[in-house]
Amino acid sequence: MMIDFTGRRVLVSGAARGIGHGIVDNFIAAGAEVVAGDVLEMDFAAPVRCRHLDVTDAASVDALIGAEGDFDIYVHVAGGVLGQKRRLVEEVPPADWDAIYDVNVRGAFLVDRAVVLGMKRLGGGKIVHISSGAGLGVSMTGIQAYASAKAALIGLTRQLAHELGPFGINVNAVAPGFLRTSPDYERQWRDYGTERQEAILQSIPLRRLGEPQDIANAVLFLASPMAAWITGQTLSVDGGPC
Repeated sequence: MMIDFTGRRVLVSGAARGIGHGIVDNFIAAGAEVVAGDVLEMDFAAPVRCRHLDVTDAASVDALIGAEGDFDIYVHVAGGVLGQKRRLVEEVPPADWDAIYDVNVRGAFLVDRAVVLGMKRLGGGKIVHISSGAGLGVSMTGIQAYASAKAALIGLTRQLAHELGPFGINVNAVAPGFLRTSPDYERQWRDYGTERQEAILQSIPLRRLGEPQDIANAVLFLASPMAAWITGQTLSVDGGPC
């Protein structure tokens, strides 16, 4: 079944590559009007409107919302490990911990805060946070801030769902399994080596890693009228439980 988003205005953060890029492509194919936000350069063609968006900077967020107006749907993809690697907890500088929290959690809060006013004016809306399987268990990255930030994002999802439900705003999260969608995760995959790569694949019931399209499909479902009575939930999209 094709979900039609004609007439819907969508904001996607972290849109330049990987999961975010795939989500933008899916919404455009479904007829939505999409604003793609990122601090990185983007390669989308019209009708996508590419805008600079630093989700950690309240002024950047407010400037985009002020210029673009109200949105029916917001998808928070901005996040990741920011080039960091596994270290013992006693070796992690507080600034590195804060940087991961800023983009993954504070960034979601800042944009959510900005878009909900418009959604209330419109009489409803959809927010989808991209969390991670790391937020439901432990992270394959071994990065403590990343695992706890993604868990915090799930907590924010539940809390906002409770608060915003009376305004017709659904708030849900998607928790992807491992995807090779950024230089950080590509390096992580390469560092595992052939033997561990194969072991990971064999531990996944569907015997493959995820692709951006897998996550985008779940996001479009949660942003659609088909998920009208779903809120505060985290949908695992990971090829099956290990």
